[in-house]
Amino acid sequence: MDTNTPFRTVNFAHPKRNISALGIQGGMQIADFGSGSGAYVLAIAERLGNTGRVYAIDVQKDLLRRTSNEAIRQGHHNVDVIWTDLEIPNASKLANQSMDLVLISNLLFQVPDKLPVLREARRIVKPGGTVAVIDWNDSYASMGPRVEDVMKKEAAIEFAARAALEPLREFYAGSHHWGVIFRPTHLNV
Repeated sequence: MDTNTPFRTVNFAHPKRNISALGIQGGMQIADFGSGSGAYVLAIAERLGNTGRVYAIDVQKDLLRRTSNEAIRQGHHNVDVIWTDLEIPNASKLANQSMDLVLISNLLFQVPDKLPVLREARRIVKPGGTVAVIDWNDSYASMGPRVEDVMKKEAAIEFAARAALEPLREFYAGSHHWGVIFRPTHLNV
């Protein structure tokens, strides 16, 4: 198996299938926190059809460079990359309440301080927008986080509440992942 290619089996999170659950429409402004290899970014850019924008945000410069190059190769001119550490307040550099959707996929299990990531998502999402979180529901040997790093859905919901985000609905994100769509509450944190 090519280790640079995202998992394509039905057992794992599948970006094209998962984004269909997120209500993406042309013209939307979308941020992908912890964009990694860019699988979601490219699927979102394709869905947007060069309307709107998708922001690939990650701490790994080499992955952002690959995402940018692949977006250009595929003819997606609506992709911007932002190199930053999302555990720092205002790190995304995006304007307050400017995003229709913030996607946080397979990131929370990796960051020691989860609350700043969720607060940053809350800061940039529009009042009527959503924050979609996808993460591993367990540890699967070499194909997921270590057992002690797994971000359980219930814990993510608690962190989200502390960031003024409330669950709107759950969605199927693959047999080894959970997915929850949050909306901003009226409280600012």
